[in-house]
Amino acid sequence: MLKESEAIVVRTYPFRESDLLVTLFTRNEGKVRGVARAAKKSRRRFGGALEPLTYVKVTYEDRERQELVRLDACEVLESPLATEVSYPRAVALGHVAELLDELLPDREANDAVFRLALSVLAQLKGQEFWPAVTYFDLWMARLMGYLPDLTECLSCGSVLNGSRAYFHALADGLMCPEHKRLASSEMSAESRVLAAQMLRVPLSKLSATSATDPSTSTKSPAADLRKFLLQTLERHIEKKLVTRGMLDKIGK
Repeated sequence: MLKESEAIVVRTYPFRESDLLVTLFTRNEGKVRGVARAAKKSRRRFGGALEPLTYVKVTYEDRERQELVRLDACEVLESPLATEVSYPRAVALGHVAELLDELLPDREANDAVFRLALSVLAQLKGQEFWPAVTYFDLWMARLMGYLPDLTECLSCGSVLNGSRAYFHALADGLMCPEHKRLASSEMSAESRVLAAQMLRVPLSKLSATSATDPSTSTKSPAADLRKFLLQTLERHIEKKLVTRGMLDKIGK
């Protein structure tokens, strides 16, 4: 059966002599894996359409009882390569791709995540990428059902607004000073306010000032919030994210 859908290219891998194995996040069917025949031999068929994080309209053949689809054509709708890709921006784009690949199940449409990814990719064009990365991590945690309540202590239920809050790699939420665990990290009040705002306001409407935590380096605002979110995601997928270490390095 021939199918057509908007899609975001997530990953590509060499496959056989001249083919590419492609992971696509399609709008209609969720994450789909397929083969692009002779894609390495002739760039004319697919051009730059198979670069990771390219937004495309894809046509593919989906045969019954076959895990891999066969890519027939890809039309580029928007490409991350349309503007200069610095190393920090490449890391940020790679992070988005890794979360899509690790968190989304195969063949399960998720329009909310698809729209989130498109909005974040639209904001990952310049040098100010930290707000978009933090926003993506926060909303992925929420949409996957992993985000706990950030306003109360997970141990005693006391309200944390206006008080100090802590988190631990093995805990599912924030804790008050009285119930924090050993080796906990603190999340600043500014980062908690930012998280609440990000959950209310579209990324495109977040002001630059509201997305910057004055208690941290301007290079990496809300690093404590991001650390909490990535610890939460890693705990649920039960593996370390490759791009987390890269983000830590460029954020220093």
